Amino acid sequence: MELDYFVVDVFTGTGLAGNPLAVVMNAGGLSAGRMQAIAREFNLSETTFVERRAVALEQAEGVRVRIFTPKEELAFAGHPTLGTASVLKLFAPETVARETVTLSLNVGPIAVRFAGEGLFGEMRQRDPEFGAELNPAEVARLTGLGEDDLDSRLPPQVVSTGTAFAIVPLRTPEALARLKVSQEEASQWLRERGARWFYALGPTGAQEPAWRARMQFYGGEDPATGSAAGCAISYLVGRGAAAPGERIHLRQGVEIGRPSDLYLSAQIQNGSAEMQSARVTDVRVAGSTVLVAKGRLFLP
Repeated sequence: MELDYFVVDVFTGTGLAGNPLAVVMNAGGLSAGRMQAIAREFNLSETTFVERRAVALEQAEGVRVRIFTPKEELAFAGHPTLGTASVLKLFAPETVARETVTLSLNVGPIAVRFAGEGLFGEMRQRDPEFGAELNPAEVARLTGLGEDDLDSRLPPQVVSTGTAFAIVPLRTPEALARLKVSQEEASQWLRERGARWFYALGPTGAQEPAWRARMQFYGGEDPATGSAAGCAISYLVGRGAAAPGERIHLRQGVEIGRPSDLYLSAQIQNGSAEMQSARVTDVRVAGSTVLVAKGRLFLP
């Protein structure tokens, strides 16, 4: 079997930055086990597999896409969604409807809208689900930080827009340089509380970007985490730390030499952030994608 693939850098306008993604095309004949093996072969944060269907079905329900890390399949992840939609826009124009590509993921349909001539896309994520608030002392210990590094006004909390993260607001971005997650212990601790990974972020003040972030997992680090960024903006707007509808610029991946730029916004429905009846909705995560490689897999 021979399959075409593309490699793109996501959440960057410059190649060899951002978060790399492999997109394997026409993968409908592959088993889940074979997809997992290919994801291990690429050994990137994620690899996606496009299972093409009839054009009418794709236009009605979206293009079927599955997402794998080197270790497991995910129901949703942000940079694979944006990157795969960008590849489809370039190489499968029949999937584009009014500048929008819709993917049918395990979590459900996710639409990515492109602006202008380039590959700047914006995905709308699911409305957030807010989980448990977490003990700051335990969070600090598991992330290698001091409790005074955490923002006492914004308690760590589990949030999900498809994948659950523990959002950890810090007082300053300088503490991010000292982040060192105790992966094995943290994994078990987080799963017991309904989350997968920590997503730590700190405000930069009046300068751009407005926030910096890091996400360590599997013993390594993710250059850009679009799903976590959706959780983060949901948390910030829900807590009144960011204005509803305002686009926030967040940078991730600096510490590992893969700077990534994410642009986030969310809205409040039925009131303001101070009202218990208010609901965070219209969660949007945007950024650019760059094509860096294409090739062919030769499978036994």
